[in-house]
Order: sequence, then C-alpha cells, then structure tokens
Amino acid sequence: MNMPNGRLKWLMLYAAVALIACGSQCLAANPPDADQKGPVFLKEPTNRIDFSNSTGAEIECKASGNPMPEIIWIRSDGTAVGDVPGLRQISSDGKLVFPPFRAEDYRQEVHAQVYACLARNQFGSIISRDVHVRAVVNQFYEAEILTEYVIRGNAAVLKCSIPSFVADFVRVESWIDDEGNVLSFSDNYDGKYLVLPSGELHIREVGPEDGYKSYQCRTKHRLTGETRLSATKGRLVITEPVGSVRPKVNPQDKHQFIDVELATSYALLCMAQSYPTPAFRWYKFIEGTTRKQAVVLNDRVKQVSGTLIIKDAVVEDSGKYLCVVNNSVGGESVETVLTVTAPLSAKIDPPTQTVDFGRPAVFTCQYTGNPIKTVSWMKDGKAIGHSEPVLRIESVKKEDKGMYQCFVRNDQESAEASAELKLGGRFDPPVIRQAFQEETMEPGPSVFLKCVAGGNPTPEISWELDGKKIANNDRYQVGQYVTVNGDVVSYLNITSVHANDGGLYKCIAKSKVGVAEHSAKLNVYGLPYIRQMEKKAIVAGETLIVTCPVAGYPIDSIVWERDNRALPINRKQKVFPNGTLIIENVERNSDQATYTCVAKNQEGYSARGSLEVQVMVLPRIIPFDFEEGPAQVGQYLTLHCSVPGGDLPLDIDWTLDGQPISEDLGITTARVGRRGSVLTIEAVEAPHAGNFTCHARNLAGHQQYTTPLNVYVPPRWILEPTDKAFAQGSDAKVECKADGFPKPQVTWKKAVGDTPGEYKDLKKSDNIRVEEGTLHVDNIQKTNEGYYLCEAINGIGSGLSAVIMISVQAPPEFTEKLRNQTARRGEPAVLQCEAKGEKPIGILWNMNNMRLDPKNDNRYTIREEILSTGVMSSLSIKRTERSDSALFTCVATNAFGSDDASINMIVQEVPEMPYALKVLDKSGRSVQLSWAQPYDGNSPLDRYIIEFKRSRASWSEIDRVIVPGHTTEAQVQKLSPATTYNIRIVAENAIGTSQSSEAVTIITAEEAPSGKPQNIKVEPVNQTTMRVTWKPPPRTEWNGEILGYYVGYKLSNTNSSYVFETINFITEEGKEHNLELQNLRVYTQYSVVIQAFNKIGAGPLSEEEKQFTAEGTPSQPPSDTACTTLTSQTIRVGWVSPPLESANGVIKTYKVVYAPSDEWYDETKRHYKKTASSDTVLHGLKKYTNYTMQVLATTAGGDGVRSVPIHCQTEPDVPEAPTDVKALVMGNAAILVSWRPPAQPNGIITQYTVYSKAEGAETETKTQKVPHYQMSFEATELEKNKPYEFWVTASTTIGEGQQSKSIVAMPSDQVPAKIASFDDTFTATFKEDAKMPCLAVGAPQPEITWKIKGVEFSANDRMRVLPDGSLLIKSVNRQDAGDYSCHAENSIAKDSITHKLIVLAPPQSPHVTLSATTTDALTVKLKPHEGDTAPLHGYTLHYKPEFGEWETSEVSVDSQKHNIENLLCGSRYQVYATGFNNIGAGEASDILNTRTKGQKPKLPEKPRFIEVSSNSVSLHFKAWKDGGCPMSHFVVESKKRDQIEWNQISNNVKPDNNYVVLDLEPATWYNLRITAHNSAGFTVAEYDFATLTVTGGTIAPLDDGTGHGNVHTRIRLPAWMPEWLDLNFMVPLIATVVVVAVGICVVCVALSRRRADDMRGGQKDVYYDVVYNQTMGPGATLDKRRPDLRDELGYIAPPNRKLPPVPGSNYNTCDRIKRGRGGLRSNHSTWDPRRNPNLYEELKAPPVPMHGNHYGHAHGNAECHYRHPGMEDEICPYATFHLLGFREEMDPTKAMNFQTFPHQNGHAGPVPGHAGTMLPPGHPGHVHSRSGSQSMPRANRYQRKNSQGGQSSIYTPAPEYDDPANCAEEDQYRRYTRVNSQGGSLYSGPGPEYDDPANCAPEEDQYGSQYGGPYGQPYDHYGSRGSMGRRSIGSARNPGNGSPEPPPPPPRNHDMSNSSFNDSKESNEISEAECDRDHGPRGNYGAVKRSPQPKDQRTTEEMRKLIERNETGPKQLQLQQTNGAGFTAYDTMAV
Repeated sequence: MNMPNGRLKWLMLYAAVALIACGSQCLAANPPDADQKGPVFLKEPTNRIDFSNSTGAEIECKASGNPMPEIIWIRSDGTAVGDVPGLRQISSDGKLVFPPFRAEDYRQEVHAQVYACLARNQFGSIISRDVHVRAVVNQFYEAEILTEYVIRGNAAVLKCSIPSFVADFVRVESWIDDEGNVLSFSDNYDGKYLVLPSGELHIREVGPEDGYKSYQCRTKHRLTGETRLSATKGRLVITEPVGSVRPKVNPQDKHQFIDVELATSYALLCMAQSYPTPAFRWYKFIEGTTRKQAVVLNDRVKQVSGTLIIKDAVVEDSGKYLCVVNNSVGGESVETVLTVTAPLSAKIDPPTQTVDFGRPAVFTCQYTGNPIKTVSWMKDGKAIGHSEPVLRIESVKKEDKGMYQCFVRNDQESAEASAELKLGGRFDPPVIRQAFQEETMEPGPSVFLKCVAGGNPTPEISWELDGKKIANNDRYQVGQYVTVNGDVVSYLNITSVHANDGGLYKCIAKSKVGVAEHSAKLNVYGLPYIRQMEKKAIVAGETLIVTCPVAGYPIDSIVWERDNRALPINRKQKVFPNGTLIIENVERNSDQATYTCVAKNQEGYSARGSLEVQVMVLPRIIPFDFEEGPAQVGQYLTLHCSVPGGDLPLDIDWTLDGQPISEDLGITTARVGRRGSVLTIEAVEAPHAGNFTCHARNLAGHQQYTTPLNVYVPPRWILEPTDKAFAQGSDAKVECKADGFPKPQVTWKKAVGDTPGEYKDLKKSDNIRVEEGTLHVDNIQKTNEGYYLCEAINGIGSGLSAVIMISVQAPPEFTEKLRNQTARRGEPAVLQCEAKGEKPIGILWNMNNMRLDPKNDNRYTIREEILSTGVMSSLSIKRTERSDSALFTCVATNAFGSDDASINMIVQEVPEMPYALKVLDKSGRSVQLSWAQPYDGNSPLDRYIIEFKRSRASWSEIDRVIVPGHTTEAQVQKLSPATTYNIRIVAENAIGTSQSSEAVTIITAEEAPSGKPQNIKVEPVNQTTMRVTWKPPPRTEWNGEILGYYVGYKLSNTNSSYVFETINFITEEGKEHNLELQNLRVYTQYSVVIQAFNKIGAGPLSEEEKQFTAEGTPSQPPSDTACTTLTSQTIRVGWVSPPLESANGVIKTYKVVYAPSDEWYDETKRHYKKTASSDTVLHGLKKYTNYTMQVLATTAGGDGVRSVPIHCQTEPDVPEAPTDVKALVMGNAAILVSWRPPAQPNGIITQYTVYSKAEGAETETKTQKVPHYQMSFEATELEKNKPYEFWVTASTTIGEGQQSKSIVAMPSDQVPAKIASFDDTFTATFKEDAKMPCLAVGAPQPEITWKIKGVEFSANDRMRVLPDGSLLIKSVNRQDAGDYSCHAENSIAKDSITHKLIVLAPPQSPHVTLSATTTDALTVKLKPHEGDTAPLHGYTLHYKPEFGEWETSEVSVDSQKHNIENLLCGSRYQVYATGFNNIGAGEASDILNTRTKGQKPKLPEKPRFIEVSSNSVSLHFKAWKDGGCPMSHFVVESKKRDQIEWNQISNNVKPDNNYVVLDLEPATWYNLRITAHNSAGFTVAEYDFATLTVTGGTIAPLDDGTGHGNVHTRIRLPAWMPEWLDLNFMVPLIATVVVVAVGICVVCVALSRRRADDMRGGQKDVYYDVVYNQTMGPGATLDKRRPDLRDELGYIAPPNRKLPPVPGSNYNTCDRIKRGRGGLRSNHSTWDPRRNPNLYEELKAPPVPMHGNHYGHAHGNAECHYRHPGMEDEICPYATFHLLGFREEMDPTKAMNFQTFPHQNGHAGPVPGHAGTMLPPGHPGHVHSRSGSQSMPRANRYQRKNSQGGQSSIYTPAPEYDDPANCAEEDQYRRYTRVNSQGGSLYSGPGPEYDDPANCAPEEDQYGSQYGGPYGQPYDHYGSRGSMGRRSIGSARNPGNGSPEPPPPPPRNHDMSNSSFNDSKESNEISEAECDRDHGPRGNYGAVKRSPQPKDQRTTEEMRKLIERNETGPKQLQLQQTNGAGFTAYDTMAV
C-alpha cells in the first residue's frame, strides 16, 4: 500500500484517539482476554483493628486485577468513607489512616465503626470482610481482687477483677504474694498455687495459714504495653466447718458460657465448697442428645481440684460440660457451654469460571472455622439473598457475569471469598434491527411484512397473528434468509388481503440466549370480524388476560359481555378499549363462564365471538407430623394425609426421601375416601428415618407436604476401615464413616507401641489430620506404621470401634541415583549398589544398557549381601581397561516396584604436559599467562599448577599458583617488582600430575615501594625540635631503586593533614636517615609518618610514631595568687595552678620567689622556696617588712612565667638594739650621747630611751625619752671626772627593744674634737638634693672640712657646707657618686668620718637585638646598658606594625629573650625598648625594623591555574600558594584583549574553590587579572588566554613582531621609517627627559626652602616626623610621602590603607608602566601597593629619647638631619634617589641613578667604611640589579662607620625603605643600626625611606642582601650563582671568587671600597634571626625568561635543588642572562 507518510501518520493518530475515546467499552465488547480479570484482594484487612489513641493505626487494603482496581473504603451500610481532618484520612495508596488523637477528640462514628474495603474495576466489585475498628483512649484503670471465703480444705480461686471498659485489652500476667514471690503460668499442676490460663489464681487445699497471706495481680495492657499491680490486695477468709456441709455453688456460677480461641488453653471452673471436701467429676454431653460421657483426662486435659484445664483447644472440644460435685452429705452440679472459636476462612470453587449462555454455573463456598452462624452471597458488592453454601445459576444470562462473593459470619468475625463468572462462547441476545410498521389498507392487494433480527447465535424468527402462530398455507407464506453480516431477514406474504386478515401481527426472534419481538397492527378496511377463540383453562387464584382477535377497519368499539351484561361487573374485571379483558384472582364459582366479545363500527355493523373460561382448583393438603419427636426403634407410627380442597379426581401417594415407599420397608399406605390417605409403620426401624412426603395431584396441578421422622439409631458402619498398606512417601487416606441418629462422632487413635491394646489421641501435626472421619497421613513414612483405632459414638448404645493395621511398604530405592566412579587403568575396581526396601529384592547389572553376564567375561564378579534395610550388590573388576569406561546400571526389583541407579565408570590416566606457555601481560606484581590445554587423560583436569621462582633460585625453591582446570589463562600474583622470574606449568587431574612445561623467563616492572621504612625513632631534641631517624624498608620491598623519603608530621589527635618534607636516599649501606623537624610546638605530641618513593611513586605510610617535643616552660603563671600575713616573720602564700594547656609539660614543683620589696629589683637578694602543693608558708622573714612575692610553675623544661607580684607586710615587733652609740664629752657637766638607729627597727620607731648611770655607785638608772627623729641626747648636770655609763633602746608600738652596747664617758674640762655622726651610706636620686651630716663637738670649737673623693672640697653653686657641718649637694647627677669624708679638728684632737653617696638615675638605653621570627611572632634579646649604676627593674618593649598603633609589653629584667606574639603575618614591625628602675623610665633603645615571616601570595603556573573552554574559563585557585600567610580572598577581573577598561567579575572568591568565568566569546583573546589577598599583602597576576573555538580547537597566537607569537604586539613601522622612531623606544626616551627636568625643578624648590633647626626636644618626648634619613651610608633615597611632592611626580595616592585598593584603578606607576610597555614581558606579573607604604599613610616615627641637645654634625652631612617641620623636602648630599614616572625599560646595566653631590665641608675622598659611590669588582655588593631607575647601589647595610673625627656616636637608620618592592625582609630587621663612633651620640631620624612600588621582587627574594640571594650579587645576570645557603656569622663572602665568569664592569656610582658584609657587631647580633630564615637559596626576581634548551626549562624549585646539588654551573646562569635579553622578569612588574 503506497500511502503518503503524512496520511499514514494522521490515520495512526485517529486510530489512537478513537481507541482512547472508546475506552473500556471497546475492551468490554471484545472477547474476554486471559489477561483481564476482576479484582482479587492481595492484602485484606483483618477483622479487628484495636489501637491506642497515642499510636494511631494504618489499615492496608491491596487488590490486584486488570485493569488495576480502585480502592474505596465504605461503612457497613455501603456508604463511602471520607476524610475527617486530624482523625481519619485515606492515603494515596489506599490505606485507611487513623492518626494519633487527643482523648477529647474521640468520635464514636469514626473510632468505633465497622468499615469495609471495596475494590472495583470494569469487571466487577468485591468487598472485604467486616473491619471492626476500635480506638482505645488511654484511661486510668485499677484491677481489684475481692476477698474470697473458703471452707478449710477446699480449693480457692482468686479472680482479678478488671473494669469492663478495658477488659478486652488487659490480661493478667502474674500474681505476687505479700512476700514478693511471683506466681506465673506454669505446666506444673501439682503445686499449691496454679495460675489458670484465664488468669485466676487457684489455691488448693487451703489451711488456716493461708488466711494470713495477701495477693496482688499484675496486669498488662496489650495495646500500650503498660503493666500495673492491682489496687487492692486479695486475701482468703478461712472458715472452719461446723458439722457437715453439702456442696454449695453460687447461683451465678451454675450456668456458664465460655468462648475460647482455637489452640489456646482455658480452664472450666467448678467453684463448689463443702465439708467433707467434695469429689468432682466432669462430663460432656453428646451433641444433639441428653446423653453424656465422662471427660477423659490425658496430656492435654487435666483436672486440678474441681477445675478442668484443657490445653491447645480444638473445635471438637466445643459442647456442653457438666461438673458433678458430691460428698457424703449431698451433691451439686455446674453446667458450662464451651465454644471453641476457630478463625473463619472461606474459599469459592472454582475461583474463576467461563460459562456459555444458557448453561448452568455452580459456585461452591468451602469454609472452615467455628462457629458459623450465617452464609451469604453477594454479586458485585450487592446482596443477592442466597444463604446456602452452593450457589447455582441454572441458565447464565449476560447480566450474570461479574464478581461473586461468599461471606461466612459469626458474632466475632467474618470471612469472604470471591470468584469471577465470565461469559464464554458466542453470546449476543437477539435484537430486532428492522421491522414493519402499523399499516392501514384497502382489501385486495398482497401484503409484505418484513422483520430483520441479529444476534449470536443466529436467532430464528416466527410470526403470530393476535397471539396465534401463523403457519404457511395458500394465502400466508413465511420465508427467511441470512445476510452476509449474519442478520436474519424474515418476511410474511399475505396474498390478496381480506378485511378478515387485519389484526395484531408479531414477529418473534428467538435463540438460546434470548428473545426479541416486534408487533404492529395491520388495518384492512372492512366490516368488523372476530376470529374464533379457543377454550381457556386457568387455575384458580391466577389472573386471566385475553385480547379479542378483531379484524375490520375502522372499529368504533370493542366490548366484553357475560350473560348479555357488559363487563366489568365487579372490581376484579378490567376491560380496555383495544379489546383486552383482565380478571384478577380467578375463582371457579364467580368467574367460570362464557364471555362474548362484540366489535362495532360507526355504521352499526357488529361482530361477536365467544370464549369459554374453565377455572380449575389445585389440591390443598392439611399439615401433619410425627408428634412425639424422635422415635425409638420398634415404635408404632401413623401419618394421615387429608386433601379437603381441589378438583376431583385426586391422585394421592407417598414418598420417603423422594423415593416411592415400597412395602418391603414395613410401611403400608391406604386411601381413605376420595380425599385422604393413611401411612402406617408397624415397627420403626433405622431405615425409616427420613422425610415423609404426601403428594396430591389433579388436572389443575400438584401439591405436597413433607414431615421428617427422626429415629434414635446407634452407630452403624457406612464404611468400616480395614487394614491398609501404603507405599512409603505416598499420601495415605483411610476412611471411617458411621451412620446413626444423632450423627455419631468419629475419632481416631493410635496404639501405644507395636501391639493393639492401649491407644492415645493422635498428636496434631502437619502431615496427620482427620477430616469428617477420614484419617489423612501425608507423605507416610515407616514411623507412621502401626495399629489405629477408629471409634464412632452418638450416645445410643456402646458405639462402634474398629482396629486396623496400617503398614508402610517401601519399593526398592537407591539413595544415590547416579554417581561417577573412577579407576586408574590396570588397577582393580569395585562398583557397589545398595537398594533399600521390602525384601526380597533382586538386583541385575547392565553395562551401556546391555545385560552384563559375568559368565561371558571372567574379569567381572557379582556378589550380593543382605542388609537390615535392603540388599547390597557389588560388581568387581579384576583389572580395568579403557573399554571399562562405560555406564553401569543396577536394577532392583521387589513386589512393590523397582528402581535403578547408574554408575558412570571412568578409567583414567595422568594428563600430558601443557604447551605453548606465553606471557600475555605483566606488571610489577603480576604476570598474565596463557597456554594450550593438553590431553586430559580421560579425567577432567582438576587444576594447573604454575610454578615460578626467582632466576637465581633452583627449582627446589619454587612458589606455586593453583589454577582451575577449565581455564587456559591465569594471572600469577604476589611477585616482586623489578625481579627476574622463571615460570613453568604442570597439569593435574585426579590421577596424577603431568610433566612440567618448558620454562619462560620474565622481568617484572618496577612499582612504588611496598615496604614501610623501618626502625623509625622520633626523639625530642629540644622544645621545638624533634629528630626522626629511620632505616630503609626491607630490600625485597623496594620494588625498584628508592630515590628518597617523604617525612610527614602533624599534631597528634587532630584531623589535619600531614606536612611532608622530602629527604634524598642515602646510598651507604645500613646508614640511618635522619631529619630534624623544627619550629614545633612546645611539649606537644606529634605524629610522624614516613614513606619511601622511587621513580614510580610513593610507598605505604609507616605506622604513626607519636612523640612529644621536650617539655617547655609553662606559658601562663599560676593564677589567683594571694598572701596572708601570719606573724612578724611568716607569710602564707596560696595560688591556683596554671591552665593545663599552658603548662607545656608536667608541672613538678612551684617556686615562690620573695624578697623585701625594696630589694626586689636585686635578683641576688631574692629568696626561692619550692613546693609541690598550691600554698606554702614563708618563714624567717624580716619583721615589719613589705615583701614582694611571685609564684611560678616548674616543669622539666624549666621555670615558667611568673605571676604578677603580690605584696604583704610582716607584723611589727620590738626593734633591735641601736647599731652604734657614741658618748662625747661636751664639758665638765655634759656629755653628748649619739646613736645609730637599729638595723632592723621591726616597726615604726616611736621613741628612743637613753639610759644613764653613774658607774660604780648604786645609784638608780636614769632614763630619758627622746623623740624618734632625734639621734642624740645631751646629758647635763653630771659630776666632773665621774664616769657615767650610757646605753640606748628603741621602742615601737609593740614595745621596747633590746639595749645597745654600753658606753662610758666622764665629763671633763678638756673637750677634744669629736664627730658625733657615724659613717654612713647615702642614696640620692638623680636631680634631687642630697645632704650628708657631720655633727662635731669640741672646745675650742673644731674646724670642719670636707673631702670629695679624696680632693679638698671647695664650695660652688651646687655644693656648700651648712652651718651645722652638713654638706648639701643640689640636683645630684651621676658624677656626684663617691666617697665624702668629713674632718673635725681642734687643738686637742681631730676626728673624721666617711660617707658614701650612691646616685640613683634612670637607666640608659638598653640593647635590643632580634633573635628569631615566625609568621606571627618576633623574639628579641634585651641587654641593659653597661653604664647603668642603679639596679634595673625591668624593660618596656614598644612595637608597632607598619600601618598600626604602638603597643607596649612589660619585660622582666631577668628575661634574656622576649616573644612578641599575635602579630600580623608577613608584616613589617618597628620595635624599641626602654628600661626602668625605681627612679623611673630610661632612655629608648635604637628602633629595630623587622618583619614577621610570610609573604604575599605566590603565582601558580598558568597551566595549573587556568583551564580554557570555548565560552568559559575555569580558575583553579588551589594552585596558588599562600606564601605562608593564609589566603583571604581573590578578586577576578577580565577584559577582551583590545579593550582598556577591566570588568570586575567577583571581588570575594574564596581560596579553596574553583571559579568559572562564563559568557565568553569563542576563539577570542582575553586578559585576566587576578588579585590574591592575604595578611602579608596582595599579588596581582595578569594572564592572556584565548578561548577555544566552538569545535574545541585553538586559535593562532598573536604575533609580536618577532614572529614568536607574544601577546603584546610590537607596533610595525613602514619600511622607510628609521628603527629608532619606534614608539617602544621614543616614548620612554621622551618620558625620561621630562621626568629629569621635573626632578631638577623639584631639587631647586627644595633647596630654597631650607630653614633653621627646630629644637622640638625633651628627654623622653621627642617625636620625629622623619622625611629624609640622609647619612653617609649607601643609597639614601628620596621620600615621596609628601603630598605636594607626590603631585609633582604625577603620583596619586589611593584611599586610606584600611580598605585594600581595588585592582584596576589607575592610580599608580605600576599600572602605567604595565600598560605602556612593549617588548618582552612576563605572563605573570604582580605588584603590591603595600610595598609602598606612602600610598596609605605617613609613617610616624616612634618617640625616641634625645640626649640633651646633641644634634652634632658628622662628616659634613649633618645638614641631612634637619628636624624642622618645613624642611622635609631637602635633598641631601650623596643621596641617591629614584624618580617616579620614568619608563623602566632600559637594560639594567644602563639604569639611570641620580645622586646628589656632597657638601663642600664633606671629606674629599671616601673614608674607610664609607659606602660611597664606587664598589670594587670583587665586592659582594648587596646591590640589587633593577630594570629602570635605580637607587644608589647598597653596600652592607650594617657597616660599622669608623669616623675620623668628632666625638659623637651616630645613630643611622640602616636599611632604608628605599624600595618597598625590593623590600629586603631581614634587612629591615635592622633599619636603625647602631653605628659606633668615637664620641657622643647623635640621633638621626628613624624615618624609613621608600622607593618605587613597581619593582617589588618576590618576597622570598627580598632579603638576598643578607643571604646571598639576587641582592647579594652585583648584577646577578652576570655573576655566578655558586653554592648558596645560610651564611654563618662573621663570614665574608665573595661570590666573585672561584667564578670562571669575569666580574661585570662596575656601574656608575659604585663604591670601590671592599667592606666586609659582617664587619659590624650589630650584624653579628642579628645572625640568630637569620638562622630562622628558609634553608633554600634565593632565586631570581621571579620567572626567568625560559631558555630554549631543555635543561634550562626549570622551575624555581628545580633550580633550588640543582643549586643544592651544585649542578647549576655558570653556563646555566649565562644562558639565563642571554635568553633574558638583558631583562630580569620581576615578580611584580616585568619591565
């Protein structure tokens, strides 16, 4: 069919739409499909759903079907269930959900409802069983136990009474007596206590002692799981009997009804009491009778006292039980009806049936369970009113198809089963498709009536006229035919129609599946005519319907008459205009008659027709029955059947159970008149039982009446069982059926043992069951063999029983049907068959299905052995041959069958050897082999054995690999890498092993080492260093040659990753490797791992070795230090130990440092006390003394930080004696007593007491009180020449102290010169007044003179002698200290004393040197000034960051080093110190300029950082290195190559992320600018890249004019223009000229603005706003911080430093240079404005104390030290400076340096040490070669300047900030270098100077001037880079020595002096800081231009390694220089 595609598509679409629109109707019309079916439940909800309101419930309902049925939940009345918010909802998957709810939300219509689940699809509907939903609200309940009254000796039953509202959910768990004993369910029925299955506590034989006990029951709620004890305790009241008591039972207990579930245990109570104790007997009534039989007790049924306990209930236990209680006095009984409920289940057979129309359909409902109350049927969810187990549809119609359900119910539950009825075959009821219409016509013509009908099967059509069938005759012709489409066409031809042919014509289409009819009138004009009507017979009581057959037209009226009376004449009659007569409830007397039909027309013509109606009466039988109920055998009975009504003649007969009664039964019948019959039974027998029916018949019909006769019949066999034999394993069935009335109960029992006699109930098991008397044993075995008893009992007679033997017969059976047996060729073999079964058994042997006869071959022998279970047959073969490889079969036969078993005999040999062994693949540890399979020796190859060995080993030392025999490829693993192996293979089967194949030789590949380094030891070296030592892995685990090791370390117990260091392998055999890990934390545990590596990779990590660094000292002091004074000599000190994390070790002891506060500064005077506790008492202290104390903790690492000093004063005491006493004669009656105060006053002296006593006399001692401030006393009124004794005491508030020594003196006229004052030491404070006493006596008055330091004193304006002889010194200075002696002389004598004066002055400036640096800390050394006299108490350390405020830190005087911590990473700092003592703070030290370690971010390699695609670029920020300071963020900008403005893409990209720049154009060049920020600064990198094409290709590089594809295109000039007109040359030239001119102008302006000095001074508060620091040192530069100067130089300052500058703003020289340059440039260029601090803020110098006015001049450049505010713009002599704005594109050797000339008063030639203008060729000159303008080349920044004149010591700011881009890190540690000179001191301003920020070198290169990096070489493009490393102190390096390259020509202004790099003391002092620098040498200034030679393509890291290995020779450097085209690529700007 050639249909256009478009039309075909439309047709298919229409077809699909039609199919969808047709939907289920189309499908239904099709024949039933096997896949389509009605709904069937997969998961039907259970009958009961109980749940707690706290848990809620979900009810699942699932059904299957095709199409998938929908699930609808309905109530019991069929209405649908909807959602109730929060209480009930239907989930999307059909679950009925009850969420948890609050008690107050309970709704009965929701939570106590019967639901059902309805599943429906187009084939029908089914409804689930009833689902009783019950929500239980948690309610409080209490169980109670009532007191029971019991007669002693009887059994008692205690009941646990549970409230009814929870009784369904709560059960008894156990009982507890008052002693705590738990009584629970048990099978022990012999004890006193028994908990019954129903929860009662049964106590047998109670005695008086039981009245004292109480009991509680424990209950458990099955929904909530809650258990609780009963609220009350039950007890027994024991009554003693008084006389005999007959059994008594509570009336409510006499009749009980119990329902229990199947397989549960239960107890029937019989609670009767009596005295004497009664006897209990239990009986069970036989069902349907009043007879009973005793209950048989066995394992399942027990009786305890009167209680009957039945375990594992079965349905047969149901029935009525009687407990009979008797004692000697009387009796009583208890009746109990027990119903054992078994779960209901139902099943419909068949589940699906397909029935043709009109055929019968039968559904049988098979159900189980007990009890069953009702059976009902539903169709498609609607009841059909059928209640029998069998549903029969006699003739299936179309409407009968659908789902049928059978429901069985009882009071507790229901069950359902469903089945589907499908219609089969051809099934289409007839349909009239086309028919004739009513017609009116004239007589004469012929009439053609047509009817078309369809249906399946094809219907037949018949015709009627007025209800009478039309037959063919000469005028009526009926014909029909079947059309092509199956319709039937029938027609009626009426020839020449008459008026009489009119009437109602009807066509009837009929098939077996239905009937269809059509009727219409044919009206023929003519006179009325009535066709003849036949006689009508009707049964009384029915309705008569008759229509008058009228013809003729038109008819005016049709009436019915009776006896000439027009009907109706009564209510029963109805007449219709169309001639229909209806008479209801016809009766003979009133309605039997002749009726006439009269038809008239309008002309009055009429016609009449008669109808005779005969009414017939049915017989009526009077009910009858056997009145006396069931009859006994032999009884006489009669029945009388009387038929008073009905037409005669009557026919009356009898049937029994539907069969005519024969006289042989002994039953006679006799007619009684015409209307009666009598049945007589002379003697009733069992066969007479049944239904007796009387039948009465007459012409009207048939009636019958039935009554049953029951006969008590003892059981009789219907089918008596007999002995049976069954084949083992079959399903055995033994029928045992008995009849009788009532129906006998049939039971089976099995004999105990092997003989009949004693029987026991059959144990219920999976394979034994009894159904309706038939014993079923499934899969019967020998164990089931034995004697069985079948018993039938119905209470009539003794019952029936039969004993049978069931034997199990086993046919022969081979346990093993087929087995293989192998034998080696030539050896004997035995084949055995063992058959089990009933003997005798015969066994035959076949070989390859042929009978084997040993007679034919003497190699075969057959033997048989009889076993207990069967027969064993053995076939022996003497020696096997290859022909014996065959199938041997043994066939066993006995009387019950046969069986066979086969033995596959295989004769085997060893295999041949494998061949074609090849190597397919190999690696370091494995080799893949293949080989060809050899002949297997008729035995499957079990395995191959691959043997391999090392090439040097013998084949006796082999390893093996076993390979399965089915493969010919294998991998040999576990080889050692880099090893030679020999490999061969052998094959093996069950017989043996083949020979070895030929060997192949292979060498395995190298692999990463597999072994771990050995003997790893980690030992602490000191507090921050650990030494790791190890040995290589075992040689066998190297897997190649080891190149080195990675040593990783990290803090233990952290998740951080390891930091790895690389160590080269030591080739010396057995030598240990070692590595020192430095800069570790103090007393911290580190984990160390080591892995070896070779050229393939790294091996496994070693096990973690953990070790602590050496203990440090505690970093925090003890806290909460406090002191308490106890006595005058004891103080208690207490403290709290420092925090654990700051201990840095294990605290062993605490030290208390204490001293009197006034001696505290003196370390030697301090006392120490050690203790392990947290407090101590200090003893032996000075009295009344203020003590200062500190506490520190001590570890193995030493003493920790001391606590803040605390102070306590000891209590006062009585003073000591005055230290000295003098008694000086003043005259003949007076003596002057003077004294010195006590050495230890022990308090405040309140007074002195002078004692005097005349010597020798017993006179009383005189006392005189003297005030405390008076040190002498004049005793008067003494007797001349009489000796007197004097002594003195001192007193405090405590009391009087000890007396001084006694001294004796006599008054005299002679008074020699004496000095009353004592020698003393006086301490004076700097700049204060001092007075030294000299009190003298004498007559004549003595002359007093003073000597100072041995020199006679002459008064001056500062010193004079006072009238009292004292010497007064004003404003003491340091020079005044010394000895002062006072001399007193008169004519009699002379005397002298000597005083010592100590002057306490503030300390002089201390020495500050740098000791170490880290990324966040600085360590400085402090030393006091050598000239300090007063004891130093401590230091104040001042420090500030480059852009921050000053901070201070107190440092104790005994601290050798001090750490300044928490500093910014990679930042510059200024540090200075002042000392202080008790006088005050001293002078400031030199300022130390330094920086913390860490650098700004380092550039990554472009390929690692940038990944380009066609419209985006991915940036891998992890490729950046942070320079030691963690990254903070990145700024990303981009632009097209030809654009000027940058587009900022993001200004906050996190460091660890990758970033994608999107929306780029394909095949386009872009510029990318990345700014990386960390705390050390930021680095700007620019990259050029081209996006890929759309197809992923690359585009051609841009041409730079040289054809090298450089990004920056050189401007092409026309051929006629000279080369020098190139803009790349002209623009820098013009710019240089302009800038030089501007510079000259600036110099002129600056010189014109010089002013006189500004003496802003003061000793300690001098601030210098330093602009220039011009000294005679090298390279002093111009400061560009001045805004006016900045503007002149075209420099625009950015905003404040606080906000980092945004890349892209065009405010600095770097940008201009970058954009304007041509020629070469680095692809990675960065700049850092932080290197130019003047971009942000002016750097204020710290306060530097000035000494006096020493602004001295030195060597003619003193004018450079101007301090005037307005003179900062001066340009000093010899100052080299660098002008901004110059194009820095020249060759470095032609760098333009500008230098001012010296002053005229300067020295004509360079002085020694002068870092002047020229350097000799060999000078190590720390000159950094720079492209562009250049500061003056620097000599050593730490040179000692030996001046030839002057007395001043010059303080010069050593390393200048001449170029932050050159920012030499370590250089700047010593920006203010002390330069010793011969005289006083001069402070020059400590102002750092700044140069061009555009030349920032990489930070690791910025300190080369100290470490031999690029700065250490004069023009390192030419210089040799020999070995580089740490320089040792004092070493003078000359890199030129030993270099084969000639030294470069000295650049202009080079200093020719050869100053040593380390010739200053200061530079030696900082070497310790230098030692903390990186180990590696410095590289060039950034990325060196790559050379074309492969060797030269080296990274900085590779260069460093080469340098360390001395592999980089001069050639390398020369190549670098050559290929660099005279330029060095700087890190910041490649210019």
